[in-house]
Amino acid sequence: MSNLEVGIVGLPNVGKSTLFNAITKAGAEAANYPFCTIEPNVGVVAVPDDRLNVLTKMYNSKKTTPASVRFVDIAGLVKGASKGEGLGNKFLEHIRQVDAIAHVVRCFEDKNITHVAETIDPLRDIETIQTELCLADLEIVEKRIAKVEKLLKSGSKEAKIEIEILRQLKSALDEAKPARSIDLTDDQLSMLRDVNLLTLKPTLYVANVSEDEVADFEKNPHVKKVQELAKNEGNEVVVICAKVESEIAELDDDEAKEFLNDLGLDSSGLDKLIHAAFDLLGLMTFLTSGPDECRAWTIRKGTTAVKAAGKIHSDIERGFIRAEIVNYNDLVKLGSVNAARDKGLVRLEGKDYIMQDGDVTYFRFNV
Repeated sequence: MSNLEVGIVGLPNVGKSTLFNAITKAGAEAANYPFCTIEPNVGVVAVPDDRLNVLTKMYNSKKTTPASVRFVDIAGLVKGASKGEGLGNKFLEHIRQVDAIAHVVRCFEDKNITHVAETIDPLRDIETIQTELCLADLEIVEKRIAKVEKLLKSGSKEAKIEIEILRQLKSALDEAKPARSIDLTDDQLSMLRDVNLLTLKPTLYVANVSEDEVADFEKNPHVKKVQELAKNEGNEVVVICAKVESEIAELDDDEAKEFLNDLGLDSSGLDKLIHAAFDLLGLMTFLTSGPDECRAWTIRKGTTAVKAAGKIHSDIERGFIRAEIVNYNDLVKLGSVNAARDKGLVRLEGKDYIMQDGDVTYFRFNV
């Protein structure tokens, strides 16, 4: 599985590019006007994982390779984007390419940074973007319905099932409700895979607050509104201050910790966002360790041992014999695999074993 992508979307001037700069230290232009980010900027970010540092010291590894998430900074959408307003069509196409969406919402007041609607109202802003995405999807669904109706005439059973799903989707999208608000089975979702709907993508909200409020955001009425909306949708909210994150990005680790302490924070909003994005995509990591390299491997939750082996190399999957697994906490507590083995804490698992987050794994194989 290649790096999965999270698209950062939102109205212009809500802090998307400032946040993206912090995420990747890539220096995407962050100017005080809409559409300064025309091509989507892409950055690959390490998933913070202290377990890797512990294992690297334990094995004195030459190399440490964390898991990663790919973030794509997509230029600001505006009302009418689905009809090509602003640079709408191009941006919507960029969103189609990502696996999940981080929707940045402005929850801070600042007279020096213009808002396209002149006032701060996160629910209105969310609705504006959601409506545009729903309208773009509606156009695709209507075209698909026309195509499937022709197949219905030939007596296709699949077409009969698909048309029901498409009509359900059309009904929701007509009311500006996202496709993900409909309860669809795995089989129904797989039927829609090539339709690639924007509003079917898993989404989290990123509430961007001011520096003064980042440690005490519970009092921010805008954040409360976003949290209530997200709760009703079954979505998550990560509260950050993009400005603070961009300042942290310029510091080394020790300075960053001190800076966070001064603000009354235990971790950066960026770390929380990366973990939230990882969870949003239904991902987890298993670990491999040794003198050459300690590495976190990204797999979907529910992956079997044999498929996890294929993440490392197709030969290991093909010649899979057993997975030798020790729980990370047991390994660290006892200090070595041999000590864990003596205590009976190293397990031999077969092909169908469901991998758990943090399994420290050695694959036995024969090709």
